[in-house]
Amino acid sequence: MSDPRVLIMMGSESDFDTMKPCVDVLEEYGVANEVVVASAHRTPHVVERLAREAEARGIKVIICAAGMSAHLAGVVAAYTILPVIGVPMEAAALKGVDALYSIVQMPGGIPVACMGIGKHGAKNAGYLAAQIIALMDPELRDKLFRYRDELSDTVAAMNRRVQDKLGR
Repeated sequence: MSDPRVLIMMGSESDFDTMKPCVDVLEEYGVANEVVVASAHRTPHVVERLAREAEARGIKVIICAAGMSAHLAGVVAAYTILPVIGVPMEAAALKGVDALYSIVQMPGGIPVACMGIGKHGAKNAGYLAAQIIALMDPELRDKLFRYRDELSDTVAAMNRRVQDKLGR
């Protein structure tokens, strides 16, 4: 998509499968996005450039995925005042809890929104980015409200099926 409004940064190519649901959500709602691999530790100059230039390029939200020490979101947040959403990746040793703590425990003054670990967190990062952008985009706002109505209808249908199973 041209003119991306969301920048998705991953610390490693191995994060892509986990982050794909995020990309899918954004594309489903027509939110242009750009996906790049940039490491806070191995390519800090690239991370800094992307973060500093994002706003001037029209980016409205930055989503960062990283595992283990998970410094990517915090480093990006240090270089921009755009909303930054961190998605902790599940790694073998601590199952992503280390990444979660690294993202959620940012020092005061440099906030990073933190999603859950893994694919559900990635999906929610896409929804949160879309909701932030919907503050400035009435058409997107309407799409998100319709989606919420569909979720409500789905839960109501599940309740009816459970009640039927109970004979009530």
